Amino acid sequence: MLYQYIACSESGEIVKGKLTASSEDSIAEMLGVAGYRLINLRPFIPFLSLEKLSAQLFPVKPNDIIMLFRQLALLLESGVNIVTSLELMQEQITNRTLRKVITEVIEDIRAGNQLSVAMSRHPDVFPILACRSLSIGEQTGGLETMLRQVADYMEKEIASKKGIKGALMYPAIALVVTVIVVGVLMFFVIPAFAGFYADLGAELPSITQMMLDLSAILRDNFMIIFLVILIAVALAFIYFRTEDGKYNLDRIMLRIPQLGRVRHLNELSRSARSISLLYAAGLPLTEIMPLVIQGCNNRVMAQALYGVQTEMLKGEGLAKPMSKNRLFLPMMVQMVKVGEETGNLDSSLQAVANNYEAEAQDKTKSLIAMIQPMMTVVIAGVVGVIALSMVSAMYSMYGQAF
Repeated sequence: MLYQYIACSESGEIVKGKLTASSEDSIAEMLGVAGYRLINLRPFIPFLSLEKLSAQLFPVKPNDIIMLFRQLALLLESGVNIVTSLELMQEQITNRTLRKVITEVIEDIRAGNQLSVAMSRHPDVFPILACRSLSIGEQTGGLETMLRQVADYMEKEIASKKGIKGALMYPAIALVVTVIVVGVLMFFVIPAFAGFYADLGAELPSITQMMLDLSAILRDNFMIIFLVILIAVALAFIYFRTEDGKYNLDRIMLRIPQLGRVRHLNELSRSARSISLLYAAGLPLTEIMPLVIQGCNNRVMAQALYGVQTEMLKGEGLAKPMSKNRLFLPMMVQMVKVGEETGNLDSSLQAVANNYEAEAQDKTKSLIAMIQPMMTVVIAGVVGVIALSMVSAMYSMYGQAF
């Protein structure tokens, strides 16, 4: 495999390059013999390659990984060795990308690497937290149990993401339908009535005249309005691709009424479950916190966790630093404190995760139930105002005629 590396010489000179080797350890050994200290190493993937294109066309879904972990746990418990287990599952995998990844994992295991190490070389497929958990399972002899725990963890992750997507799906569709309907009315229906009213020469009600003027402005300045919207969207997209933009977007998402609360609860439950999973596996908090921060989807929450980690390294524990940040809700702080005092931190955080997930699901259902009638009223209101302007004009002309 071709690797891309960054290394440092004894004099402090930074060098970059590419080397072909069977494993990452071989690269480190080769550079060490040459007098260089490895800083960064990753598989080299060209900008345009069949492997990269295949991964984009046939992405590996989280459900595929969950099924893989559960089947692997079952086969290992049955006494089948790990290579044979992977080969048996490989025959049943339909996803091309995952099948190729499993082939490389089998080759790495045959070369003497552990399962967690082989999987960690494919971070786009296997989450870092999952690989680290499996590494602990390998060391303690409980790989089958850890595979199931990681699968359970990933299932709950998927459930929380589906809840948010479900809440946003209806308003997104309703917004698109509203824009299309209003566009058809403004650009085709109202102009047809405008010509008819002009031929009659009747005096029109204020609401009708306002709609006709608005329709004329939109039609006459369509390209300008379209370009302004396009530029605004492009600038917003560019800004939210920057680090400051991503951070501010994450902060906005946490402050949106109702939806922000759901995202906040999901982030807390994910963090609590991640710490619980790794702590129960036997990993120390000093190693757990960086992994949890790295796997955090919200940068505001990641910054808060980083602050907790900094205070924790000073000997403050978890509960005390959390109590200083309002992002960590009182129940979580209290449960963490109890867990630290009793030595059952994993159980306490598991209870926190379950509680927040249940609350997030309830709020998501309430949010969906509230959004649907609200969007219906908005759409009906917009279309109703346009229809009212047309009908009132007809009644006005009828009154003037008779």
